[in-house]
Amino acid sequence: MNHNSDDICLISIKTITDIFSSKWSFVIMGELYSKPKRFNELRRNTGISTKSLSDALKSLEANGIVTRTVLTASPVTVEYSLTEKGRDFEGVFVSMNKWGDKWLKD
Repeated sequence: MNHNSDDICLISIKTITDIFSSKWSFVIMGELYSKPKRFNELRRNTGISTKSLSDALKSLEANGIVTRTVLTASPVTVEYSLTEKGRDFEGVFVSMNKWGDKWLKD
């Protein structure tokens, strides 16, 4: 890589790090890969506090990773799902898993 490419790479990494700055972002995304989930289902499955989950979901939604849908059931509920942009991150998860399998064993 030349110097300019290195700078561009570092800018991309910084931006990606900002998007996924919540320590819960990857956990939430992992939960949503199987299917859309309601807020309380995410909270129960992950053990994340209500405030932390709400903050992380707002950030992921603002960055186009997650979409929020209000369901007109009674009572009104909110469902979260991954956007195309969020689903496209799956390859990164696979790579992270391979790296973990290689380097994080006892």
